[in-house]
Amino acid sequence: RPTPPPGGGRGPRGPLGSVLTTHPRVLVLDEPTSALDPAAAEEVLAVLQRLVHDLGTTVLMAEHRLERVVQYADQMILLPSPGAAPLTGAPAELLPVSPVQPPVVALGALAGWPPPVPLSVRDARRKAGPLRERLAPLAPRTVADPPPGEPVGEVARLSVRHGRVEALRGVDLTVRPGETVALMGRNGAGKSTLLASLVGLYEPASGSVRVGPDRVVPHRTRPAQLLRQVGLVPQEPRDLLYADTVAAECAAADQDAGAASGACRELVGRLLPEVADTAHPRDLSEGQRLALALSVILTARPPLLLLDEPTRGLDYAAKARLVEVVRGLAADGHATVLATHDVELAAELAHRVVILAEGEVVADGSTAEVVVSSPAFAPQVAKVLAPLPWLTVPQVREALALEEAP
Repeated sequence: RPTPPPGGGRGPRGPLGSVLTTHPRVLVLDEPTSALDPAAAEEVLAVLQRLVHDLGTTVLMAEHRLERVVQYADQMILLPSPGAAPLTGAPAELLPVSPVQPPVVALGALAGWPPPVPLSVRDARRKAGPLRERLAPLAPRTVADPPPGEPVGEVARLSVRHGRVEALRGVDLTVRPGETVALMGRNGAGKSTLLASLVGLYEPASGSVRVGPDRVVPHRTRPAQLLRQVGLVPQEPRDLLYADTVAAECAAADQDAGAASGACRELVGRLLPEVADTAHPRDLSEGQRLALALSVILTARPPLLLLDEPTRGLDYAAKARLVEVVRGLAADGHATVLATHDVELAAELAHRVVILAEGEVVADGSTAEVVVSSPAFAPQVAKVLAPLPWLTVPQVREALALEEAP
């Protein structure tokens, strides 16, 4: 089962520019920020805002990452469930009854803030004074550190070249069993190249890469042996899926991994209980394809799992299921490295955050230390409650519940 080349594209900014040359009166965008880092997403949204305000362009945008876009919206169309009639209104009116909410809205509901609900960090900070006072004497529960163990992934002074371009320069990274590491940075920083190097798609120009308990060199290891050491789910999970049915994909995964018949299908059943064996992988939703690709990779039980932009195209419910899967893997001793632009995911899931810039590691430390020190990578709750060390709504909910408990 070949591993496709990594991602690393720069998102929709080029296509957006080409579309705008025709000066459309209506611009329809499908997930325009899903592949962009936070700073690039802000650039695109600022351009769209100018189009609306200065040129009178109508922009219709489908987007799962509400925390990025809802503050710019004049109207919101909510599709509550499949087949249900859509609801239309101002975001402040619909978000309190929406099944999906950005963190600032969920935080406002938890704190009991009066309407209107906050749509931006700035709005939330204006209301958050009493909440900060309640939280000041409390301490948030953080992701527990994994037990010490021998590394299952180790990169030392790694440099990788794409032709004349030096994509990675002197990168060091160590990942241990049970650890979840979020790899973050601007588009083109080298995240996908680093993941690809860990599965042997690139030969180092200098430095070394070792993976798995056997500490194999990825680009010199046969695929049949390598897939028991490390597995990569790429940005486009469909690139791993080539059979005509879910059952056929699972059968191929069992054979490739040397696993017992039905091992992959059991994993799929846990992640996708509603998907039939006869379903075509290309007909599945983004979240379902991700779950199927993840099951295919996990069939070999690799000690090191690599996820490249795993929440791209996922709604909040699908992302919550992914979080539970990765947490379960960590509890079983699997290490996970996920390259992501999703700051909310990193805050909720990662033990450590490593930030790349122009092919070099510029930060490596605990999640709370790294994301709070960078405005671009800080989650909404951290911005609202700063300087207090809170990162997520679940942290705040748990602390308030303990405070109110008799």
